[in-house]
Amino acid sequence: MMDWTDRHCRSFHRVLTRRARLYSEMLTSGAVLHGDRSHLMGFAPSEQPLALQLGGSDPRDLAAAARIGVNSGYDEVNLNVGCPSDRVQSGRFGACLMREPRLVADCVAAMGAAMGRPATVKCRIGVDDQDPEQSLFELVDLCAAEGVTVFIVHARKAWLQGLSPKENRDVPPLDYGLVRRLKRERPALTIVLNGGLTTIEAAETELAGLDGVMLGRAAYHDPGLLGTVDRRLFGETGEDVTPEAAVALYLPYVASELSRGTRLSAITRHMLGLFQGRPGARAWRRILTVDSHAPRAGVEVIARALAAVTDASGARTLAAVA
Repeated sequence: MMDWTDRHCRSFHRVLTRRARLYSEMLTSGAVLHGDRSHLMGFAPSEQPLALQLGGSDPRDLAAAARIGVNSGYDEVNLNVGCPSDRVQSGRFGACLMREPRLVADCVAAMGAAMGRPATVKCRIGVDDQDPEQSLFELVDLCAAEGVTVFIVHARKAWLQGLSPKENRDVPPLDYGLVRRLKRERPALTIVLNGGLTTIEAAETELAGLDGVMLGRAAYHDPGLLGTVDRRLFGETGEDVTPEAAVALYLPYVASELSRGTRLSAITRHMLGLFQGRPGARAWRRILTVDSHAPRAGVEVIARALAAVTDASGARTLAAVA
């Protein structure tokens, strides 16, 4: 997600789950080719398995960007054909490319040739007045003919005329049935469901008959749910990672980044939802939001916020006993 899943966010999410594949922010091919790659594309080996998500519509530029991604060590390079934001449309990439499936196929063909392995595709089921049963299958079939085997499908249309990007995440109705039909009729393809999955329970339910699920905003706003992913979705037998354990595991990374001059607020903004629904969650968010911006703010801010959660949880326990 643009401006959200940066390297600090991914490193935080990785301490919660060892098995889930993480995705970069969507980067335009132009940014990869001409921008500050160390800033935009840098990652720690601990983040892997990790996918680079690209946006663009020029096959040659996407091929060059994909080659850079592979040479940088990314495990997967994904072409985004699903983002409905205004700046994406103005740049002729994202969901508007659902109208140009042949161009998308040309792009992934060029990317695959440059990488020596297939790209993956993240798409919608259609845009505007398209018939999803036609638009989705046509896009998938054309891309599959160019070697793509993995498709992440956001099971909503994007209404590029009439709805805001935020509304496009919630207003168009979900059609999980169409995504399941795609899997049934194209069983050799890997089909991953995206859209509307807000809990691990929902992910478990909807995973039946599909190859995977993708969590976006749910994982960002309530990252604590990722602590159960390895056990519940991957069948691991170990203990879940509690929010408290996640903080402890993340602190060495935070300290390392602070020593490099990274601002604490750039790191803690991704941690705000960790104690979602828990006593003390509001104090956790307030302390991190306010105190992380102070000059020379350090890991003691996180420790103070965690103490507020612990104190609130203890008070709730005592009240229940009384």
